[in-house]
Amino acid sequence: MKKELSTEQKKSDTDLWIIAITTMLAYVAYGFTGKTLINFCNNSDVNVWSRLLAAAFMEFALAGLGITIVCIIRKESFISHGLRRENAIKAIIGALICFIPYILYIFLSGQFRGYEPLSIMVTEDLHKAGILTAILGTLVIAIVWGFFEGFNYAVISGIIDKRYPVKSKIFDWGALVCAIMGILFHPMSFDLLGIIELIATFIALYGMLIIRKHTDNSWGCVFAFIFIWNAL
Repeated sequence: MKKELSTEQKKSDTDLWIIAITTMLAYVAYGFTGKTLINFCNNSDVNVWSRLLAAAFMEFALAGLGITIVCIIRKESFISHGLRRENAIKAIIGALICFIPYILYIFLSGQFRGYEPLSIMVTEDLHKAGILTAILGTLVIAIVWGFFEGFNYAVISGIIDKRYPVKSKIFDWGALVCAIMGILFHPMSFDLLGIIELIATFIALYGMLIIRKHTDNSWGCVFAFIFIWNAL
């Protein structure tokens, strides 16, 4: 006999569909416009704010828009999804520990080219445009590429966890799906170094989200994406 879904699980089902459809539409749009967008953003003759906002809009559509729509529909604040003070330090330290294998991989494989948090393709031109532009532009980067990218994983993982709850302390469907999603949405190779990178990336993302679950705090995910994932 099929088990009846609870009201919370039915709501989570709807939320996941909203996020999935929104994200897929964004990926389709990027598939058609990605090359043009990248060329536009790399063109130093174009106003730097136009390039930054164009890239930020696409990035937010891919990682952030879906969960924002869900929060608006449900009248939920971001705080209710783990952005609270309680256990914040514990969540950040836990996420940092989970990323140690990934950090070691970057260094030992010779891929480290400098520590550059909040750096994207237009960052250099932002700095050339003056101190105010650099500060405001960096804030936009921190919000879109740092905050929303990390928070996106935290929220989706939490919703999946509500839809498919498990009692295990080390296994979680939300963490597993989001870790696999994070790996699949980035370039992969299957030589020895590529496999090591996949394992290190999985440990980082899965561990980060397990920490989020046990601390009920999403700041570890945000910290990891601002200061590690998008900085190395």
